[in-house]
Amino acid sequence: MNLSYWEYQSWLTNVDYTIIGSGIVGLNTALRLRDKFPKANILILERGFLPNGASTKNAGFACFGSLSEILDDLNSHSEEEVVQLVQKRVDGLALLRKTLRDDTIDFNLWGSYELFIPADKSLLEECKSKMDYVNTLLHPVFKENVFSFGPDKFGFNQIEETLIFNKFEGQINTGKMMEALLQKALNAGIKILNNITVEEFSEGNSTVNIKTDQFEFSTNKLLIATNGFAAQLGLGSVKPARAQVLITKPIENLQIQGTFHLDKGYYYFRNIDNRILLGGGRNLDLKTEETTQLGETELIQNKLDALLRETILPNTEFEIDRRWSGIMGVGVQKKPIVKQLSENVYCGVRLGGMGVAIGSLVGRELADLIS
Repeated sequence: MNLSYWEYQSWLTNVDYTIIGSGIVGLNTALRLRDKFPKANILILERGFLPNGASTKNAGFACFGSLSEILDDLNSHSEEEVVQLVQKRVDGLALLRKTLRDDTIDFNLWGSYELFIPADKSLLEECKSKMDYVNTLLHPVFKENVFSFGPDKFGFNQIEETLIFNKFEGQINTGKMMEALLQKALNAGIKILNNITVEEFSEGNSTVNIKTDQFEFSTNKLLIATNGFAAQLGLGSVKPARAQVLITKPIENLQIQGTFHLDKGYYYFRNIDNRILLGGGRNLDLKTEETTQLGETELIQNKLDALLRETILPNTEFEIDRRWSGIMGVGVQKKPIVKQLSENVYCGVRLGGMGVAIGSLVGRELADLIS
């Protein structure tokens, strides 16, 4: 790029902190750095014209995990690790609500429900048998039981009669959340450059040289907050995971309210503006969905359509308004990676599909690595 003197001096000179990624983590990192260092020159680089991962593309679930998902986590994590994961998600949601206020992000604590199709009857029986155990495990976090049984009052079809209810989960408006975070960052004097792809970086004695597809410059500290795209910057322990989503047009007299989970959280849906938003199906083709390419596949979209038609809205006419996808960052472990990589490079990645819940907290923890 043929930068003028003014452009280079105003945006790319004497940069104290550069953050890659303007999603939930990146913006919260920048805001925390501004609190800590009021006079610092803070720059965010974003590859998309909007945050191009999952932050503006997620389903807006203010959740910490369904009962079956927590039981699944206990197969690969210790009890202490699972409790810590849930605590981090709860604390992250509290921080998000404090930072932006409930009315700003349309936060509604309508609770969540886990549904089971007949083929998952054995999973339901496991959940029934272990509900008391998990409630006891999580009691130090919530001070009361989290999960309880409830009937299907929504008219769903082809599911087991018993639903599992969680009164502590809610939903937000993702777009309003990101608008508010971006505005707070701009009001704080944080600079954001969009449509800039970081190709590589190299560390010198006291600075980091950053090469993008548009220009090169140096920064004192580099903080990576790209989550699903982290592997492209050398963080191979983070794998991309595409999540496909659709939303209906408005439905008259829609009676469904809350957030809903199916199949260990691999499918999820909610109400929004008299519509149903539905996502998931990554487990149908995990290898194909391990990609940073945005897009939809016929296999998964057909499954989502069938779920809407046969299970969620069996007696209701509806039309699909929009389909999209987002890129999450996952790994063998669900604990986020927040650490110093070298003298002047840091990262906060691998949010495991829980960006809304933990993004604010991860951003704060990432900024707090710098003293």
